[in-house]
Amino acid sequence: MPAAMTGGIGSGPRSLDCRSFWKAGASSAPSAPAREFHDALETGDFDRARVHPKFLHTNATSHKWAFGAIAELLDNAVDEISNGATYVKVDKSINSKDNSPMLVFQDDGGGMDPEGVRKCMSLGFSTKKSKTTIGQYGNGFKTSTMRIGADAIVFTRAIRGSNVTLSVGLLSYTFLRKTMKDDIVVPMLDFQNQDGHIVPLVYGSQGDWDSSLQIILDWSPFSSKEDLLQQFEDIDSHGTKVVIYNLWMNDDGLLELDFDDDDEDILLRDQAKASVGLTKVQKDVIQQHISHRLRFSLRAYTSILYLKKYENFQIILRGKPVEHISVANDLKFKKVVTYKPQVTHDSQVISVRVDIGFAKEAPVLGIFGMNVYHKNRLIMPFWKVLQEGSSRGRSVVGVLEANFIEPAHDKQDFERTPLFIRLETKLRQIIIDYWKDRCHMIGYQPSNPQLRSQYKADLKDSGGPGPKFQQKSSTDQRIGGHSSNLLPETYDDSAVAGLAANGAGSRLQCFDQAQENSMNQAVLEEDVVEIGSRGALDPNFIEKLSEENISLFTRREELRQRDTQLKQTIGALEHELEETKRKCSQLSTELQARKSQQQLPYM
Repeated sequence: MPAAMTGGIGSGPRSLDCRSFWKAGASSAPSAPAREFHDALETGDFDRARVHPKFLHTNATSHKWAFGAIAELLDNAVDEISNGATYVKVDKSINSKDNSPMLVFQDDGGGMDPEGVRKCMSLGFSTKKSKTTIGQYGNGFKTSTMRIGADAIVFTRAIRGSNVTLSVGLLSYTFLRKTMKDDIVVPMLDFQNQDGHIVPLVYGSQGDWDSSLQIILDWSPFSSKEDLLQQFEDIDSHGTKVVIYNLWMNDDGLLELDFDDDDEDILLRDQAKASVGLTKVQKDVIQQHISHRLRFSLRAYTSILYLKKYENFQIILRGKPVEHISVANDLKFKKVVTYKPQVTHDSQVISVRVDIGFAKEAPVLGIFGMNVYHKNRLIMPFWKVLQEGSSRGRSVVGVLEANFIEPAHDKQDFERTPLFIRLETKLRQIIIDYWKDRCHMIGYQPSNPQLRSQYKADLKDSGGPGPKFQQKSSTDQRIGGHSSNLLPETYDDSAVAGLAANGAGSRLQCFDQAQENSMNQAVLEEDVVEIGSRGALDPNFIEKLSEENISLFTRREELRQRDTQLKQTIGALEHELEETKRKCSQLSTELQARKSQQQLPYM
């Protein structure tokens, strides 16, 4: 890089005047002198299109959610599993220049050679076109790092054949704006290992290499070449480390990312407060649920970020591995539905498995929605296909992997194509059908007239919806003329298809047994169920049930404490009894001795 391009180095503060992400793009900054434009034109440097530094910020606004940006960087590490990656570490570090926090991502993947790191830090370039890799647009690294902080520096080590290279790249919005650049400049440094020694690898001139080094030292958290090379010491023989600094703040002047409230987590400061309008009972249940915590807890979000667990790969958040959670495994009265989207007329038939059921906290927890993944990656968590105010679908949760549609660039939504709209329609139908068949299992009045009559009759005869009723109602559903809630169902874009003949009998037997086991695990007693005329629970039911549960838990704790106190009292009394027995024995011995002395004859 020509030395003339480093203007402004060594003077002024090393952070932007506006530290709020959503305001930084609109903040005014001095622009390059007009003469620089003419100088570039005269030297021939204007023979290419330019990208203004403000585009880095504009580009990053595709991420409305900071965790979406973090997920992009995790995806990059996951894509390196094929190159030997076994972990990605996400942790906090401290900028030694100003003691501000930094966010660090580090993996042990294949790393990037000098050509690879330049492609990574260029705009719109991607070599990821396989059916397994998540990234594909060549834009994720730039948008994600710039969404989290104003500046990022990359350290990567790679082995290509017998060549071992080390590369450093700086993507600094602060540097570009403070030095009045009208073009995006990314200083890069390369080293190579020669006979065990790290030596500079110069592609252009030594002057360009030295200029890039000076920019990086002036605008990064590191003050010397030795400090830069030290960052490679904890990188194994190959891998990548990304350090993001000058992290963005909220409108109150506080960091968006909260590192202090939980030493084993990273929290979103503003989202953690987004639980207004709830009663205390609802908060006690909801605030601990994954559907709520994923909004502000990075550990909760990453625990469900990937549909299937990677056996030999770990996400290590602040020194502690993230435990993988399967939403589908936590469902009760679960049902498997097959959906066959009509992608194109001449394409293969695609089958999509949809796991659907009630949240295990139902009906106390009214959360509902579909968790839609793409290539194993969560795109839409707890997507509310049905409207919030509808009683239908309450507490119904589903999971599916939709690889036949393409996600949006921020991977937090899908493009609203006709395929996506048809998927939304079918998911709505699946939820409504499931609700009609099984809502009575969590205390709602059955929607089916035959089941409703049977339900009321059994309530009257048996004093509550016991196991006898449950098994009978399951049989009624199988012979009552409507779709079974025990067998997998197939939804086709053109028509609702029947069950495959092969293996239907064995599946029926397996689902019968599983259904009976599940139904015996979650039964609501009659005295806490009040059935409305429209199939909805009494408005006070949830509150009443929750209060009773909390009362029982409180009573249990009181009894436990009382039991502990009684045991302590009994122990103390037993000790006192033993002590009294010992003293009595001692007094008895002394008394016996005195009597013996009194009976001795006088000499």
